[in-house]
Amino acid sequence: MASNYTHIVDLAEEVELPEDGILTRTLFNDDDVKAVIFGFGQGEELSEHTASMPAVLHFLEGEAVLTLGDETVTATPGTWIHMPANLKHSVQATTPVKMLLLLIKK
Repeated sequence: MASNYTHIVDLAEEVELPEDGILTRTLFNDDDVKAVIFGFGQGEELSEHTASMPAVLHFLEGEAVLTLGDETVTATPGTWIHMPANLKHSVQATTPVKMLLLLIKK
């Protein structure tokens, strides 16, 4: 019988840390939520953009500087951020970073 849940033992092991660039992997996607794990090389950046739905960022490893609207914050392991839809934001990895993105569809 198929299970009706998703179980990941260690999120940080789900993505490699690239030397250069950004790696992404979709871990889960249904009608309610999309979970994407990111691996950023040191100095890599997601330039300013918006999402059409609310989102959660959870930093697993490394450090990054984020812009959230007009504010700048530092993210370290354990940082958790909820963003409403259409908030301008960017992410710049100051060290190699592993980050989980949750897009809330409903």
